[in-house]
Amino acid sequence: MSEKYIRQNKTSYSIVKNSRTLAKTSNLEDAIFIRDLLIDSSWDLTNIPRIIEKDDNYLVLTVYEDKIFILAKYKNKPDEITISKLVKKHERNPNNSKYGLNISRIMDTFIITKQIAGESHVFGAYDNLEDAEFVRNFLLDHQWNVKEFESVEYDEETDTYKVVLVIDEYAYILDSFDTDEIDLNKTYEEFLAKISKHKYGLANYPHLDGLKNRISELEEELDVETADDVWTFEEGIEEEDALSEIIFTLTPFQKSVYDAIDGKASFDEIKQKLIRYKSKNFDEKISRNLNELIEMDLIEKRENYYIRR
Repeated sequence: MSEKYIRQNKTSYSIVKNSRTLAKTSNLEDAIFIRDLLIDSSWDLTNIPRIIEKDDNYLVLTVYEDKIFILAKYKNKPDEITISKLVKKHERNPNNSKYGLNISRIMDTFIITKQIAGESHVFGAYDNLEDAEFVRNFLLDHQWNVKEFESVEYDEETDTYKVVLVIDEYAYILDSFDTDEIDLNKTYEEFLAKISKHKYGLANYPHLDGLKNRISELEEELDVETADDVWTFEEGIEEEDALSEIIFTLTPFQKSVYDAIDGKASFDEIKQKLIRYKSKNFDEKISRNLNELIEMDLIEKRENYYIRR
């Protein structure tokens, strides 16, 4: 029965029984091994071991979504910590995609999204993959409950301590440190300064767009003042003209829509720039805010483009 239950694909081999695919491998030898292991285990996936010896090698196995995977092969028997890390790594990226589960990249921003009850929820946006992976991994381990985050969390992948701030179900990574002896107040001050620099065009942090008009609120909530070694920021400064005053009072999403119109922009171009905020009825939300900005005389529509006044 050399190839019984084994189906050859273009670039892989599948183990199939009763129209149910139980494994997929890149070579016939591994397919035969898994097929025989399943037969010996009476086709019961709960009987599959995490590690097994074969041909002077140790194979690390896992069962994920009712399929068997060979994660690694070792000459020497790996310890439990190594096995657990391999299993976790696979569960976070079972399809070997570029960023793993729930992470996508828009321009230079990494965004975490998950479908819950048929709706797409955004859990955070980050300017580097390391932070996005840490938040994604934490949420996977805690059933996507952002309330499980403490102010400081240890990241075993990078051996660093990360300062986390949850705002409106978003998890923001404020900074990373090599030690858990962290001055939280100073970290909060520097984070608020970062938001301010982005707001006033002194730096570009697209992942902080949603916080540009919430600095005073965050200062009060965190009981700190925005502080920077070089710049001084003052909220509520009288603007030079009425237009600036109107812009200053926009809601965070109105401001994000306004900022997305650089020169002139089509609806699709605006939508692409705002994709990190995607939620139910996303197109309707953008259209509604565009109409509100038109009523405020901040933008106008010319043919298929929106233009700032």
